[in-house]
Amino acid sequence: MPPRHPVPGTGPAGQGDFEALQASVLFCDRCRGARPVRERLLLVLPDGELHEYVCAACGSSVGKRKVTGAPPLLVPR
Repeated sequence: MPPRHPVPGTGPAGQGDFEALQASVLFCDRCRGARPVRERLLLVLPDGELHEYVCAACGSSVGKRKVTGAPPLLVPR
């Protein structure tokens, strides 16, 4: 019997549904609750970028995310 609610992104039509998720609310230890967050670029790496999630209320770091992309296109001169 097939599942009633298939997992998104597992079928041929839904591949890549969740490739670029961004958090909008995360738990902040300092504020002791779920708070809106801002995403800040921390570091540019050869294989991607490292982003930090910062609490919008108090400014403390609440998480990190690494974004990997295709390697940069090098054009010969």
